[in-house]
Amino acid sequence: MRDDLAAAVHAFHEAQDAISDAESALAAAKGSLPEARQRLHQAIVAAASAGMRQREIVEVTGYNRESVRRILRAGGIEPE
Repeated sequence: MRDDLAAAVHAFHEAQDAISDAESALAAAKGSLPEARQRLHQAIVAAASAGMRQREIVEVTGYNRESVRRILRAGGIEPE
C-alpha cells in the first residue's frame, strides 16, 4: 500500500514538472514569435520584389490575400 502511494506521489510530481517544462517552452516560443513574424514579412516583401506573384505568396505562406497585401504595403510595395 505504501509503495502504491509513493508511486502515485512520484507520478504526480513528474506531471507537475512536465507542466512546468511545457510552460517554459511555451514562453520561449512566444518570445521568438515576433522575430519570426518580422522575418517572414521581410521574406514576403523580398519575394514580391523579386517578381513572385501574390497568389503564389498566399499559397506558400497560408496567409490570406488581404494579409499579404497589408504586409506588402507596409514594406513599401503598392499594388500596380
